[in-house]
Amino acid sequence: MKKLVTLVMTITSLSFQLKAQDSISVLFIGNSYTYVNDLPTVFTNLTSSLADIATVDSKTNGGYTFQNHLSDPITHTKVHSKPWDYVVLQGQSQEPSFPTSQVNQQTLPPAVSLADSVYANWYCSQAIYFMTWGRQNGDPQWDSISTFDGMNVRLRNAYMRIADSAKASVSPVGIAWKYIRDTYPTINLYNADGSHPSVEGTYLAACTFYASLFRKTPVGASYTAGLDPIIAGQLQGAAALVVLDSLTNWNLRGKEDLTVAGFTMSNSGNSVQFNNGSEHATSYVWDFGDGTTSVEVDPIHVYLTDGQFNVQLVAMSDCGNDTLTSPVQISYWGLNELVRSIKVRTLENGVFSFEDLEGVINAIELTDAQGKVIYKATLLQSKQVEVDLSGKMPGIYFVRLNEKDTFKLTWQAY
Repeated sequence: MKKLVTLVMTITSLSFQLKAQDSISVLFIGNSYTYVNDLPTVFTNLTSSLADIATVDSKTNGGYTFQNHLSDPITHTKVHSKPWDYVVLQGQSQEPSFPTSQVNQQTLPPAVSLADSVYANWYCSQAIYFMTWGRQNGDPQWDSISTFDGMNVRLRNAYMRIADSAKASVSPVGIAWKYIRDTYPTINLYNADGSHPSVEGTYLAACTFYASLFRKTPVGASYTAGLDPIIAGQLQGAAALVVLDSLTNWNLRGKEDLTVAGFTMSNSGNSVQFNNGSEHATSYVWDFGDGTTSVEVDPIHVYLTDGQFNVQLVAMSDCGNDTLTSPVQISYWGLNELVRSIKVRTLENGVFSFEDLEGVINAIELTDAQGKVIYKATLLQSKQVEVDLSGKMPGIYFVRLNEKDTFKLTWQAY
C-alpha cells in the first residue's frame, strides 16, 4: 500500500511539470539583420528547448527594402508556399527611420502591400513586423537619428504606424534592445560594425519573437546559443518584460484569438441599425434578445416592445469564433406614446383614414416592421389624412404623427 501511494504521488508530481505544447509555422522575410547569426534557426532551437514547435523558413537578401521584397517574385513564392501562421516582415535597417514624409511615400505602401499578400495567401495568416533597433551610435546622416535613442524612437514609431495601417502586429525587438542597453550596459548587442547583431543581439531577438508569437515567457529556456547562462537569462527576462506586459500595445494575438466580434448600434426610435466591426470573420449570427435572429452583416432590427435587450453577435471564420454581447435599451413606446385622441378608420383596399379629434395633423410618417419608411408627408395642417397602403403587404406598421406621437397599426387581410 505504501508503494502505491508513492507511485501516485510521483505521477501527480510529473503531471504538474507537463507543459502544453504549441506549434506554429513562421516565414521570415527580411535582410542581413535576420540572416546574420541565423535568427530563424536560433528561434527554432529556443522554441524546441521550451517544449514548443516552430516550422520555419526565410527569405533574407542583404540590404533588401520592403519595396525590393514586394518586387521580388521569389519572395511571393515563399509567402504563397503554404498557409503560414505568421509571416515576419522586416525592412532595410534605416528606411523606417527616415523623415516621415519619405517613409509615408516610399516605405509604408510596399510594407502594407506585403502584408496584403500574406492575407491573400491565407485568410488566417498574421503579418508581424520586425521592429529593428537603432545603430550603436546612431546614423550620422540626419540629426534626428544621429544617436541610438533618436534612431530607435523613429524606428519604433514608424513600425507601429505601418502595423496599424496593415492591421498587423509588431515584435518589439528594438524596445527590448533599449531595455538591455539601459539595464545591462555591459552586454554588447552589436557586431563590430555597430549595426548588425552580435550573438547576444540575435538571441535577444529570438527571445522577443518567442514571447511575441507564442505569447509565453522565454525565461527558463535551456538553449542559450552558447552564451553564458546568466547573460542568456537576462536577455530572456528582458524579452518577457517588454512583450508580455504590453500584448495589446503590440496587437499580438494567438491563432485562436484572431477572429474578434465587434459591433456598434444606432437607434431611431424602436428601429436599431447594427454596424458590424468584427475582424477576421466571414459569417455572423445575431441574436437580438427578443427571440429573433439574423445572419446579415449589418442588420436593421425593429423591437415591438419597450425594455432592455441583450444583443449577441457570434463572428465566425476558419480562424475561430468569437462572441460579443451588449445591451440595447428600447423606450420608444414609453417616451413617445400617443396621448392625443386619434380616430383611425379602414376605408377599403388598404386605405386608412387618420383623424385628430383634438387638433390638426402637421406631419405623418409610416414605417414597416423592418423600420423602412413607406409613406411620409409634412405641412399638412389638416384634421384628417388618408394613407393608401394598397400597394403594400398586410402586416404591422408604425404611425408617427407630428414627429412625436407614435402608435402601432395592424393591417389584417380578410
